[in-house]
Amino acid sequence: MASRVTPISGFQEWLPTQRIVEQHFLDTIREVFELHGFASVNTRALEPVERLSDQGEDADKEIYGVRRLAGDDGSTPALGLHFDLTVPFARYVLENGGKLTFPFRRYQIQPAWRGERPQRGRYREFIQADIDIVEADTLPGHYEVELPLVIADAFSRLPIGPYKIQVNNRKICEGFYLGLGIEDVAGTLRTVDKLDKIGADGVRKVLLAAGLSEEQAGKCLDLAAIATPDSSFVGQVRALGVEHPLLDEGLAQLAAVMDAGNEHAPGVLSAELKIARGLDYYTGTVYETVIEGHEDFGSICSGGRYDALASDGKRTYPGVGISIGVSRLLGLLISEGGLTASRETPAAVLVAVTDEESRSDSMRVAAALRARGIATLVAPKAARFGKQIQFADRRGIPFVWFPSEDGDEVKDIRSGDQVPADRDTWSPPEADLRPSLVLP
Repeated sequence: MASRVTPISGFQEWLPTQRIVEQHFLDTIREVFELHGFASVNTRALEPVERLSDQGEDADKEIYGVRRLAGDDGSTPALGLHFDLTVPFARYVLENGGKLTFPFRRYQIQPAWRGERPQRGRYREFIQADIDIVEADTLPGHYEVELPLVIADAFSRLPIGPYKIQVNNRKICEGFYLGLGIEDVAGTLRTVDKLDKIGADGVRKVLLAAGLSEEQAGKCLDLAAIATPDSSFVGQVRALGVEHPLLDEGLAQLAAVMDAGNEHAPGVLSAELKIARGLDYYTGTVYETVIEGHEDFGSICSGGRYDALASDGKRTYPGVGISIGVSRLLGLLISEGGLTASRETPAAVLVAVTDEESRSDSMRVAAALRARGIATLVAPKAARFGKQIQFADRRGIPFVWFPSEDGDEVKDIRSGDQVPADRDTWSPPEADLRPSLVLP
Protein backbone atom coordinates (compact mmCIF):
# COMPACT_ATOMS: atom_id res chain seq x y z
CA MET A 1 0.00 0.00 0.00
CA ALA A 2 1.47 3.37 -1.04
CA SER A 3 1.90 5.93 1.72
CA ARG A 4 1.11 9.56 1.19
CA VAL A 5 4.07 11.96 1.21
CA THR A 6 3.47 14.79 3.66
CA PRO A 7 5.80 17.82 3.48
CA ILE A 8 7.35 19.13 6.69
CA SER A 9 7.67 22.90 6.79
CA GLY A 10 10.90 24.62 7.76
CA PHE A 11 13.30 22.44 5.74
CA GLN A 12 14.98 23.42 2.47
CA GLU A 13 15.22 20.77 -0.25
CA TRP A 14 16.53 22.33 -3.44
CA LEU A 15 16.05 21.24 -7.04
CA PRO A 16 19.31 20.39 -8.88
CA THR A 17 19.85 23.88 -10.35
CA GLN A 18 19.18 25.44 -6.94
CA ARG A 19 21.50 22.99 -5.24
CA ILE A 20 24.27 24.04 -7.64
CA VAL A 21 23.74 27.63 -6.46
CA GLU A 22 23.98 26.50 -2.84
CA GLN A 23 27.17 24.55 -3.50
CA HIS A 24 28.70 27.54 -5.30
CA PHE A 25 28.01 29.74 -2.28
CA LEU A 26 29.43 27.16 0.14
CA ASP A 27 32.55 26.60 -1.98
CA THR A 28 33.17 30.34 -2.35
CA ILE A 29 32.69 31.01 1.36
CA ARG A 30 35.00 28.12 2.28
CA GLU A 31 37.65 29.35 -0.15
CA VAL A 32 37.58 32.88 1.28
CA PHE A 33 37.71 31.62 4.86
CA GLU A 34 40.78 29.57 4.02
CA LEU A 35 42.38 32.51 2.18
CA HIS A 36 42.17 34.40 5.47
CA GLY A 37 43.88 31.58 7.37
CA PHE A 38 40.94 29.90 9.07
CA ALA A 39 41.14 26.13 9.72
CA SER A 40 38.10 23.87 9.40
CA VAL A 41 36.50 22.05 12.32
CA ASN A 42 33.38 19.94 12.62
CA THR A 43 31.46 19.46 15.86
CA ARG A 44 28.80 16.99 16.94
CA ALA A 45 25.13 17.79 16.43
CA LEU A 46 24.15 17.19 20.08
CA GLU A 47 24.94 19.15 23.21
CA PRO A 48 23.62 18.90 26.77
CA VAL A 49 20.34 20.79 26.99
CA GLU A 50 21.58 22.53 30.12
CA ARG A 51 24.43 24.14 28.19
CA LEU A 52 22.26 25.12 25.26
CA SER A 53 19.49 26.60 27.37
CA ASP A 54 21.83 28.95 29.23
CA GLN A 55 22.48 31.23 26.25
CA GLY A 56 19.67 33.77 26.15
CA GLU A 57 16.12 34.75 26.90
CA ASP A 58 14.44 32.44 24.38
CA ALA A 59 17.09 29.76 23.86
CA ASP A 60 15.27 27.07 25.84
CA LYS A 61 12.16 27.53 23.68
CA GLU A 62 14.11 26.81 20.48
CA ILE A 63 15.96 23.60 21.38
CA TYR A 64 15.02 20.33 19.72
CA GLY A 65 15.35 17.64 22.40
CA VAL A 66 16.67 14.25 21.32
CA ARG A 67 15.96 10.88 22.91
CA ARG A 68 15.91 7.24 21.94
CA LEU A 69 12.48 5.98 20.90
CA ALA A 70 13.01 2.71 22.75
CA GLY A 71 15.07 1.63 25.71
CA ASP A 72 15.51 5.08 27.22
CA ASP A 73 15.47 4.55 30.99
CA GLY A 74 16.03 8.21 31.79
CA SER A 75 19.66 7.76 32.81
CA THR A 76 21.02 9.52 29.71
CA PRO A 77 21.59 13.28 30.21
CA ALA A 78 19.09 15.46 28.38
CA LEU A 79 20.48 16.22 24.92
CA GLY A 80 19.44 18.71 22.26
CA LEU A 81 20.38 19.67 18.72
CA HIS A 82 22.55 22.78 18.63
CA PHE A 83 20.72 25.93 17.47
CA ASP A 84 23.93 27.69 16.42
CA LEU A 85 27.59 26.75 15.99
CA THR A 86 29.11 29.10 18.57
CA VAL A 87 28.00 27.21 21.68
CA PRO A 88 29.33 23.82 20.49
CA PHE A 89 32.53 25.50 19.33
CA ALA A 90 33.08 26.99 22.79
CA ARG A 91 32.73 23.50 24.26
CA TYR A 92 35.13 22.17 21.61
CA VAL A 93 37.73 24.75 22.65
CA LEU A 94 37.41 23.79 26.32
CA GLU A 95 37.81 20.09 25.54
CA ASN A 96 40.79 20.60 23.22
CA GLY A 97 42.43 23.68 24.70
CA GLY A 98 45.66 21.79 25.45
CA LYS A 99 45.97 20.65 21.83
CA LEU A 100 45.09 23.86 19.98
CA THR A 101 47.51 26.62 19.02
CA PHE A 102 46.31 30.09 19.99
CA PRO A 103 45.12 32.39 18.60
CA PHE A 104 42.97 29.69 17.04
CA ARG A 105 41.25 30.68 13.80
CA ARG A 106 38.40 28.33 12.97
CA TYR A 107 35.75 28.05 10.32
CA GLN A 108 32.79 25.70 10.46
CA ILE A 109 30.10 25.06 7.88
CA GLN A 110 27.35 22.82 9.27
CA PRO A 111 23.61 22.52 9.80
CA ALA A 112 21.90 23.77 12.94
CA TRP A 113 18.34 23.23 14.17
CA ARG A 114 15.94 25.63 15.80
CA GLY A 115 12.52 24.70 17.13
CA GLU A 116 10.61 27.79 16.11
CA ARG A 117 7.62 28.43 13.89
CA PRO A 118 8.81 28.30 10.27
CA GLN A 119 8.27 31.53 8.39
CA ARG A 120 9.93 33.69 5.77
CA GLY A 121 13.67 33.34 6.22
CA ARG A 122 13.41 31.16 9.33
CA TYR A 123 13.81 27.41 9.15
CA ARG A 124 13.87 24.42 11.46
CA GLU A 125 17.03 23.15 9.81
CA PHE A 126 19.55 25.53 8.26
CA ILE A 127 23.19 25.78 7.23
CA GLN A 128 25.51 28.28 8.89
CA ALA A 129 29.02 29.26 7.90
CA ASP A 130 30.96 30.56 10.89
CA ILE A 131 34.40 31.99 11.56
CA ASP A 132 35.81 32.60 15.02
CA ILE A 133 39.12 33.75 16.45
CA VAL A 134 39.76 32.52 19.98
CA GLU A 135 42.67 33.44 22.22
CA ALA A 136 43.83 32.16 25.58
CA ASP A 137 43.08 34.60 28.42
CA THR A 138 43.20 37.90 26.43
CA LEU A 139 41.81 38.69 22.97
CA PRO A 140 43.18 41.82 21.23
CA GLY A 141 40.55 44.16 19.84
CA HIS A 142 41.98 44.14 16.32
CA TYR A 143 40.29 40.80 15.68
CA GLU A 144 36.93 42.52 16.05
CA VAL A 145 38.04 44.77 13.21
CA GLU A 146 39.11 41.85 11.01
CA LEU A 147 36.00 39.67 10.90
CA PRO A 148 33.60 41.97 8.99
CA LEU A 149 36.35 42.47 6.40
CA VAL A 150 36.44 38.70 5.80
CA ILE A 151 32.68 38.73 5.21
CA ALA A 152 33.04 41.69 2.85
CA ASP A 153 35.61 39.70 0.87
CA ALA A 154 33.30 36.68 0.62
CA PHE A 155 30.24 38.71 -0.36
CA SER A 156 32.19 40.60 -3.02
CA ARG A 157 32.54 37.28 -4.89
CA LEU A 158 28.84 36.35 -4.71
CA PRO A 159 25.74 37.78 -6.48
CA ILE A 160 24.20 39.21 -3.33
CA GLY A 161 23.66 42.80 -4.36
CA PRO A 162 24.10 45.87 -2.15
CA TYR A 163 24.28 45.09 1.56
CA LYS A 164 25.32 46.68 4.84
CA ILE A 165 27.21 45.16 7.74
CA GLN A 166 25.71 46.96 10.72
CA VAL A 167 28.10 47.19 13.66
CA ASN A 168 27.73 48.20 17.28
CA ASN A 169 29.52 47.53 20.56
CA ARG A 170 27.55 46.31 23.54
CA LYS A 171 29.86 48.24 25.83
CA ILE A 172 28.42 51.43 24.35
CA CYS A 173 24.89 50.37 25.25
CA GLU A 174 25.79 48.93 28.63
CA GLY A 175 27.96 51.91 29.60
CA PHE A 176 25.29 54.32 28.40
CA TYR A 177 22.57 52.54 30.43
CA LEU A 178 24.80 52.43 33.51
CA GLY A 179 25.51 56.12 33.05
CA LEU A 180 21.73 56.71 33.08
CA GLY A 181 21.41 54.76 36.35
CA ILE A 182 19.56 51.80 34.78
CA GLU A 183 19.97 48.63 36.84
CA ASP A 184 18.59 45.96 34.49
CA VAL A 185 21.13 46.45 31.71
CA ALA A 186 20.61 43.01 30.11
CA GLY A 187 16.84 43.39 30.04
CA THR A 188 17.12 46.86 28.52
CA LEU A 189 19.47 45.53 25.85
CA ARG A 190 17.02 42.80 24.87
CA THR A 191 14.16 45.28 24.71
CA VAL A 192 16.05 47.76 22.51
CA ASP A 193 17.13 44.87 20.26
CA LYS A 194 13.42 44.46 19.34
CA LEU A 195 13.24 47.98 17.92
CA ASP A 196 12.81 46.83 14.32
CA LYS A 197 10.06 44.39 15.34
CA ILE A 198 7.90 46.49 17.65
CA GLY A 199 8.94 50.05 16.78
CA ALA A 200 10.03 52.95 18.97
CA ASP A 201 6.65 53.31 20.68
CA GLY A 202 6.59 49.61 21.50
CA VAL A 203 10.10 49.73 22.95
CA ARG A 204 9.23 52.82 24.99
CA LYS A 205 6.18 51.10 26.50
CA VAL A 206 8.20 48.02 27.47
CA LEU A 207 10.96 50.12 29.01
CA LEU A 208 8.50 52.20 31.02
CA ALA A 209 6.74 49.05 32.19
CA ALA A 210 10.14 47.74 33.35
CA GLY A 211 10.53 50.76 35.62
CA LEU A 212 12.54 53.20 33.53
CA SER A 213 11.68 56.87 33.71
CA GLU A 214 10.48 58.84 30.70
CA GLU A 215 13.89 60.49 30.48
CA GLN A 216 15.78 57.20 30.65
CA ALA A 217 13.57 55.57 28.02
CA GLY A 218 13.90 58.60 25.78
CA LYS A 219 17.70 58.60 26.06
CA CYS A 220 17.81 54.86 25.24
CA LEU A 221 15.83 55.53 22.07
CA ASP A 222 18.01 58.53 21.21
CA LEU A 223 21.09 56.30 21.41
CA ALA A 224 19.43 53.60 19.30
CA ALA A 225 18.58 56.15 16.60
CA ILE A 226 22.23 56.96 15.89
CA ALA A 227 23.54 55.51 12.63
CA THR A 228 26.59 56.73 10.71
CA PRO A 229 28.75 55.42 7.83
CA ASP A 230 31.92 56.36 9.72
CA SER A 231 33.16 57.10 13.25
CA SER A 232 31.18 60.34 13.54
CA PHE A 233 28.77 58.48 15.84
CA VAL A 234 31.21 59.23 18.68
CA GLY A 235 30.35 62.92 18.66
CA GLN A 236 26.63 62.20 18.45
CA VAL A 237 26.78 59.94 21.51
CA ARG A 238 28.81 62.50 23.44
CA ALA A 239 26.17 65.11 22.64
CA LEU A 240 23.61 63.07 24.62
CA GLY A 241 25.49 64.01 27.80
CA VAL A 242 25.88 60.55 29.34
CA GLU A 243 29.22 59.50 30.83
CA HIS A 244 30.66 56.17 31.97
CA PRO A 245 34.09 54.48 31.60
CA LEU A 246 32.56 51.45 29.87
CA LEU A 247 30.89 53.78 27.35
CA ASP A 248 34.28 55.38 26.59
CA GLU A 249 35.80 51.96 26.00
CA GLY A 250 33.03 50.88 23.65
CA LEU A 251 33.16 54.09 21.62
CA ALA A 252 36.90 53.70 21.05
CA GLN A 253 36.57 50.07 19.99
CA LEU A 254 33.72 50.70 17.56
CA ALA A 255 35.51 53.70 16.06
CA ALA A 256 38.50 51.43 15.31
CA VAL A 257 36.21 48.95 13.52
CA MET A 258 34.60 51.67 11.43
CA ASP A 259 37.90 53.34 10.50
CA ALA A 260 39.35 50.04 9.29
CA GLY A 261 36.17 49.20 7.43
CA ASN A 262 36.19 52.47 5.54
CA GLU A 263 39.81 51.87 4.53
CA HIS A 264 39.54 48.22 3.40
CA ALA A 265 35.85 47.84 2.44
CA PRO A 266 34.52 51.36 1.85
CA GLY A 267 30.76 51.75 1.99
CA VAL A 268 30.11 48.32 3.49
CA LEU A 269 30.07 48.96 7.26
CA SER A 270 27.53 51.10 9.08
CA ALA A 271 27.62 52.01 12.76
CA GLU A 272 24.10 51.26 14.01
CA LEU A 273 23.74 51.80 17.75
CA LYS A 274 20.39 50.00 17.88
CA ILE A 275 22.08 46.63 17.23
CA ALA A 276 22.43 44.58 20.42
CA ARG A 277 21.97 40.86 19.50
CA GLY A 278 19.66 38.77 21.66
CA LEU A 279 22.08 36.16 23.00
CA ASP A 280 23.52 36.96 26.41
CA TYR A 281 27.07 35.79 25.76
CA TYR A 282 28.06 38.80 23.58
CA THR A 283 30.25 41.30 25.41
CA GLY A 284 31.80 43.65 22.83
CA THR A 285 31.44 44.33 19.11
CA VAL A 286 28.28 42.88 17.52
CA TYR A 287 27.42 42.52 13.84
CA GLU A 288 24.24 42.22 11.79
CA THR A 289 24.04 42.29 8.00
CA VAL A 290 21.07 43.33 5.87
CA ILE A 291 20.53 43.33 2.12
CA GLU A 292 19.53 46.78 0.93
CA GLY A 293 15.92 46.84 -0.21
CA HIS A 294 15.19 43.80 1.97
CA GLU A 295 15.79 45.25 5.42
CA ASP A 296 12.49 43.76 6.59
CA PHE A 297 13.98 40.30 5.93
CA GLY A 298 16.36 40.79 8.84
CA SER A 299 20.01 39.87 9.26
CA ILE A 300 21.69 37.30 6.99
CA CYS A 301 25.07 37.46 8.76
CA SER A 302 25.61 38.21 12.43
CA GLY A 303 27.83 37.62 15.43
CA GLY A 304 30.03 39.38 17.92
CA ARG A 305 32.61 39.16 20.69
CA TYR A 306 32.22 36.88 23.68
CA ASP A 307 34.59 36.87 26.67
CA ALA A 308 33.27 34.19 29.00
CA LEU A 309 31.41 31.65 26.84
CA ALA A 310 34.42 29.31 26.74
CA SER A 311 35.45 29.10 30.39
CA ASP A 312 35.87 26.17 32.77
CA GLY A 313 36.51 28.26 35.89
CA LYS A 314 40.26 27.82 35.61
CA ARG A 315 40.95 29.30 32.21
CA THR A 316 38.95 31.51 29.88
CA TYR A 317 39.15 31.60 26.10
CA PRO A 318 37.66 34.87 24.82
CA GLY A 319 36.67 34.98 21.18
CA VAL A 320 34.93 36.86 18.41
CA GLY A 321 32.89 35.25 15.68
CA ILE A 322 30.57 35.98 12.81
CA SER A 323 28.14 33.65 11.08
CA ILE A 324 26.64 33.68 7.60
CA GLY A 325 23.10 32.31 7.59
CA VAL A 326 23.57 30.44 4.31
CA SER A 327 20.09 28.91 4.18
CA ARG A 328 18.48 32.20 5.16
CA LEU A 329 20.44 34.10 2.51
CA LEU A 330 19.67 31.57 -0.22
CA GLY A 331 16.01 31.48 0.77
CA LEU A 332 15.86 35.13 -0.24
CA LEU A 333 18.09 34.97 -3.32
CA ILE A 334 16.69 31.73 -4.79
CA SER A 335 13.07 31.60 -3.68
CA GLU A 336 12.35 35.31 -4.01
CA GLY A 337 15.13 36.62 -6.23
CA GLY A 338 15.04 33.81 -8.79
CA LEU A 339 18.78 33.09 -8.64
CA THR A 340 19.47 29.83 -10.45
CA ALA A 341 22.19 27.95 -12.34
CA SER A 342 22.83 27.78 -16.06
CA ARG A 343 22.32 24.01 -16.07
CA GLU A 344 21.06 21.32 -13.72
CA THR A 345 24.16 19.13 -13.96
CA PRO A 346 27.89 19.80 -13.62
CA ALA A 347 28.41 18.06 -16.98
CA ALA A 348 29.73 20.32 -19.75
CA VAL A 349 29.80 17.58 -22.40
CA LEU A 350 27.48 14.79 -23.47
CA VAL A 351 29.26 12.07 -25.46
CA ALA A 352 26.87 10.68 -28.04
CA VAL A 353 26.52 6.94 -28.65
CA THR A 354 26.29 5.94 -32.31
CA ASP A 355 25.07 2.43 -31.48
CA GLU A 356 25.33 0.15 -28.48
CA GLU A 357 28.22 -1.77 -30.06
CA SER A 358 30.31 1.43 -30.00
CA ARG A 359 29.34 2.53 -26.45
CA SER A 360 32.76 1.46 -25.17
CA ASP A 361 34.42 4.03 -27.43
CA SER A 362 32.08 6.75 -26.12
CA MET A 363 33.04 5.72 -22.60
CA ARG A 364 36.75 6.03 -23.50
CA VAL A 365 36.12 9.57 -24.77
CA ALA A 366 34.36 10.46 -21.52
CA ALA A 367 37.21 9.00 -19.46
CA ALA A 368 39.78 11.05 -21.39
CA LEU A 369 37.81 14.26 -20.86
CA ARG A 370 37.21 13.55 -17.16
CA ALA A 371 40.94 12.89 -16.68
CA ARG A 372 41.49 16.52 -17.67
CA GLY A 373 38.83 17.83 -15.30
CA ILE A 374 35.96 18.15 -17.78
CA ALA A 375 32.67 16.91 -16.32
CA THR A 376 31.19 14.52 -18.89
CA LEU A 377 28.15 12.30 -19.39
CA VAL A 378 27.68 9.43 -21.83
CA ALA A 379 24.30 9.36 -23.55
CA PRO A 380 21.96 6.80 -21.94
CA LYS A 381 20.64 5.49 -25.26
CA ALA A 382 21.92 5.12 -28.80
CA ALA A 383 18.98 7.10 -30.09
CA ARG A 384 18.95 9.38 -33.12
CA PHE A 385 21.48 12.17 -32.69
CA GLY A 386 18.66 14.69 -32.62
CA LYS A 387 17.23 12.92 -29.56
CA GLN A 388 20.64 12.87 -27.88
CA ILE A 389 21.09 16.58 -28.55
CA GLN A 390 17.64 17.16 -27.07
CA PHE A 391 18.70 15.16 -23.99
CA ALA A 392 21.66 17.53 -23.52
CA ASP A 393 19.63 20.66 -24.20
CA ARG A 394 17.01 19.82 -21.56
CA ARG A 395 19.76 19.63 -18.94
CA GLY A 396 21.63 22.71 -20.14
CA ILE A 397 24.69 20.71 -21.26
CA PRO A 398 26.33 23.01 -23.83
CA PHE A 399 28.42 20.52 -25.87
CA VAL A 400 27.70 17.18 -27.55
CA TRP A 401 30.65 15.01 -28.63
CA PHE A 402 30.34 12.71 -31.65
CA PRO A 403 32.92 9.88 -31.76
CA SER A 404 33.82 8.70 -35.27
CA GLU A 405 36.41 6.51 -36.95
CA ASP A 406 36.94 9.41 -39.36
CA GLY A 407 37.67 11.83 -36.54
CA ASP A 408 35.70 13.05 -33.54
CA GLU A 409 33.68 16.25 -33.65
CA VAL A 410 32.10 18.39 -30.95
CA LYS A 411 29.02 20.55 -31.32
CA ASP A 412 28.08 23.67 -29.39
CA ILE A 413 24.33 23.09 -29.39
CA ARG A 414 23.62 26.72 -28.53
CA SER A 415 25.27 28.19 -31.64
CA GLY A 416 25.16 25.11 -33.85
CA ASP A 417 28.89 25.26 -34.49
CA GLN A 418 30.46 21.82 -34.96
CA VAL A 419 34.23 21.36 -35.24
CA PRO A 420 36.82 18.54 -35.24
CA ALA A 421 38.09 17.74 -31.73
CA ASP A 422 40.82 15.70 -30.06
CA ARG A 423 39.77 14.05 -26.81
CA ASP A 424 43.29 14.57 -25.38
CA THR A 425 43.54 18.32 -26.04
CA TRP A 426 40.08 19.88 -26.54
CA SER A 427 38.55 21.87 -23.70
CA PRO A 428 35.40 23.95 -23.49
CA PRO A 429 35.71 27.68 -22.85
CA GLU A 430 36.41 28.46 -19.20
CA ALA A 431 32.94 29.99 -18.81
CA ASP A 432 31.31 26.69 -19.83
CA LEU A 433 33.51 24.38 -17.78
CA ARG A 434 31.19 24.64 -14.77
CA PRO A 435 27.60 25.82 -14.33
CA SER A 436 27.31 29.57 -13.86
CA LEU A 437 24.87 31.48 -11.68
CA VAL A 438 22.04 33.23 -13.49
CA LEU A 439 19.88 36.10 -12.30
CA PRO A 440 16.45 36.61 -13.91
